[in-house]
Amino acid sequence: MTASSSKGANPLRGLASVQQSPWLDFIRRSFVEDGSLARLVQDDDIRGVTSNPAIFQKAMGEGTEYDAQIRDVLAHDNVSPGTLYEKLAVRDIKTAAHVLAPVYEATHQKDGFVSLEVSPYLARDEKGTAHEAQRLWADVAEPNLMIKIPATPESIPAIRQTIAAGINVNVTLIFALSAYKAVVDAWLLGLEDLQKKGGDLSKVASVASFFVSRIDGKIDGEIDRRVKAGDKDADALKALRGKVAIANAKVAYGYWQEMMQTPRWKALEAAGAQPQRLLWASTGTKDKAYSDVLYVDSLIGPHTVNTVPPATMDAFRDHGTVSETLMAGLDDARHVMNEAERLKLDLDGVTATLVDEGVTSFEEAFDSLLGSVAAKQQAMLGDKLTDMKTSLPAPLEEAVQKGLTAWRKDGTIRKLWNKDASVWTNGPESKWLNWLNIVEDRLAHLSELESFQAEVKARNFQQVLLMGMGGSSLGPEVLAMTFGKHEGFGHLYVLDSTDPQQVATFEKKIDPANTLFIVASKSGGTLEPNIMLAYFHDLAKRALGEKAGSHFVAITDPGSKLEALAKKDGFWKIFAGDPQIGGRYSVLSNFGMVPAAAAGLPLKLFLEDALRGVRMSDASVPPAQNPGVTLGTIMGVAATQFGRDKLSIIATPQIADFGAWMEQLIAESTGKHGKGIIPIDDETLGGPKRYGADRLFVYLRLVPEHQHEQDEAIATLIDAGQPVITINLHSKRQIAQEFFRWEIATAVAGAFLGIDPFDQPDVEASKVETRKLTDAYNETGKLPAEQPFAQHGSFSFFADPANAKALKGDSAEAILKAHFDRVKAGDYVGLLAYIERDRATMEWIQHTRLKIRDAKTIATAAEFGPRFLHSTGQAYKGGPNTGVFLQITADDAKDLPVPGANYSFGVVKAAQARGDFDVLAERGRRALRVHIHGSLKDGLAALATALHGAL
Repeated sequence: MTASSSKGANPLRGLASVQQSPWLDFIRRSFVEDGSLARLVQDDDIRGVTSNPAIFQKAMGEGTEYDAQIRDVLAHDNVSPGTLYEKLAVRDIKTAAHVLAPVYEATHQKDGFVSLEVSPYLARDEKGTAHEAQRLWADVAEPNLMIKIPATPESIPAIRQTIAAGINVNVTLIFALSAYKAVVDAWLLGLEDLQKKGGDLSKVASVASFFVSRIDGKIDGEIDRRVKAGDKDADALKALRGKVAIANAKVAYGYWQEMMQTPRWKALEAAGAQPQRLLWASTGTKDKAYSDVLYVDSLIGPHTVNTVPPATMDAFRDHGTVSETLMAGLDDARHVMNEAERLKLDLDGVTATLVDEGVTSFEEAFDSLLGSVAAKQQAMLGDKLTDMKTSLPAPLEEAVQKGLTAWRKDGTIRKLWNKDASVWTNGPESKWLNWLNIVEDRLAHLSELESFQAEVKARNFQQVLLMGMGGSSLGPEVLAMTFGKHEGFGHLYVLDSTDPQQVATFEKKIDPANTLFIVASKSGGTLEPNIMLAYFHDLAKRALGEKAGSHFVAITDPGSKLEALAKKDGFWKIFAGDPQIGGRYSVLSNFGMVPAAAAGLPLKLFLEDALRGVRMSDASVPPAQNPGVTLGTIMGVAATQFGRDKLSIIATPQIADFGAWMEQLIAESTGKHGKGIIPIDDETLGGPKRYGADRLFVYLRLVPEHQHEQDEAIATLIDAGQPVITINLHSKRQIAQEFFRWEIATAVAGAFLGIDPFDQPDVEASKVETRKLTDAYNETGKLPAEQPFAQHGSFSFFADPANAKALKGDSAEAILKAHFDRVKAGDYVGLLAYIERDRATMEWIQHTRLKIRDAKTIATAAEFGPRFLHSTGQAYKGGPNTGVFLQITADDAKDLPVPGANYSFGVVKAAQARGDFDVLAERGRRALRVHIHGSLKDGLAALATALHGAL
């Protein structure tokens, strides 16, 4: 692209003599900033610049000329790739606008414009287009800006609204006369609206971009096909080759001339309005058989614009001809159009297709552009972001890429961020998506949290005890286990059990007079936190008297029973949950951040890290570059197409507790309607022969603390062909990013599974059965009687009739053998232990699960009840019927009363275990319950022996 250097007349400059303005369809930072654009304005009388996503993609996706600004933006702002692109584009547009400002002034605001397109993703969105047009107009803030709006049926009303707002508009993607007429009407209506508001019509310019060469590309292709097929009208068809596009444009110009004589326009003109000029776009010649300046030479006429790509501009400068061709041969043009109709070339169908293809083309270019920007952003942020590497077998990798392509083409990530339930089942999903925006919301209210944190520190609490279940407890537990105790703050303990031994253990950990108690319950009606609250509030009252309430904080949704109770009992503070965030998606809301504040976590740094995760999984990031979408696609495709539905979580020990939170998120979100992904957490790595073809491994690797043994074991699995996702965290705090990535990924996986990832239909079933049993206890003073189907030593075995029938045996070992003989390839075993969760029992359950895994080559889940009921329990009951469950209950060494209730903690736990088993049985699960009488320690040892023999 060069400025004119010929000695003769410059055809580009000559266009002014026929009142046509040459605009350049190109922009690039170096081109604007090195004076090249200014030289074209000076030497060639270039009077405007147009841009589009394809142009910006080439500019921003190549080279390093934008790197300095990218670094500067990222040093000061935490932005999404979409916002970063806009900042880059706005600077280019503003700079070009300044170069063209003298033209704008010299032509009395008729020329000198730079065009910037609204997001192509909004092409079918009237409200979104109108809103974005006004936002971009304000961001650029230059009078010689034009906002490009496509002439889709949906965007036509937005043209009117934008003109009425006093904004210059370049209407793009016009192919058909009918569409052009609709555009003209929208433009006129907009001016009339502006006039009614008392606006200055003289300051509003508009062009209607009529696309030319693409029409010949389609029509000529059809002509060639029919001629080759021996069409009877071959000669007539050949006579139209290369003529329809120009004829179409001339007819449109004829319509423009008629409009300029109407009383409607004359009234607006008298009020100072500028005419909307026709702009010829897509004027580069595609067919080499035609002149490279065909679509410039043939369309020269007064009050028009031709926006030319650089190559066409150079060609026209070199050998273009300046002559008023546009008004010549209008009758011939109409003849061509009539012939096209007679010969059934379906111009209406062609132009409709071209609009769709144009929208798609710009969307794909925008995807590519944003992908390039996202890649640069990720590279420049480096270790400030977690990074993911995948090692997938070729068939799985290919299927994942297809899934990502489908999400890109369908714009599904944008639908997800728009809270569109069609991503899933078209059910109530849109009501549960406020977690998408909660990080920004908490940052906006950071002062409230930091003030609370300062008050907690000032009161010098020695312990913080959080009482909750599931989503209210697992996130805070991750924070407590990962970050430990902070200087100047109490130790954060998390209680999520009704086991009386567990409750007593936590009672021993605290001094009620120096403890801050946090009770967390979204609904405020959940049984477990309510009885924990009753117990510890009674304990605090004995230590603090009437001041007990000042040691209590509630986190609950507005209007809940807990909120009312907290007010009645004089709680120190009540923090509101968001009713449109489900518990398992609530860790970055008050349910996670209030305990984090009480424990002394640096909130601003943590939330800013979380925001980095939010930004990189933003709607503006195409699926292939979007860490949340990519992860979710792998999970969903692996489960649905390859049977790899056991997501096995491996983690560096310092961040290992993250897996417990992941378990709930994944199991409760996906495990329903016979479908699901079964998370397998904390199963010690074994050799490749220990695993079947149903596994997908995820390795959460804390880079500064990574263990070579884990790295080597993972490498061995990869070499053996197992699919492995490795996520590198460069600091512990980056779990904040991973919280959000996994939330997005789980929602995406739910879409692939075809389920609602925000409900939990089978959790309530266990609650109902538990409630029946506790109600019975309240009425009779005892739980309904139950009869074991077998007793051996210190063990009683329970099952429903169907399971009991399959579990015949004359010893504990024989019964267990019959049970585990039902395990087949692709199954998993769940050990569900309703006992105290301490170091000894955790070691026992881990040792036992590994024995089962290695004997059966299947996945194993090791869970403690009732904790897992609010986590993986949903998937065990509602997910695929591939689980084989051993429920373990035991006599309580000591029970504890629930203040104000007839039942005790031990009764509640027993009711929960029985209710859980009843639902497993009702769902046809392979389940066995063993109850240990007497010493738990001795009973577990004996059970281990029997299990080892059975296996």
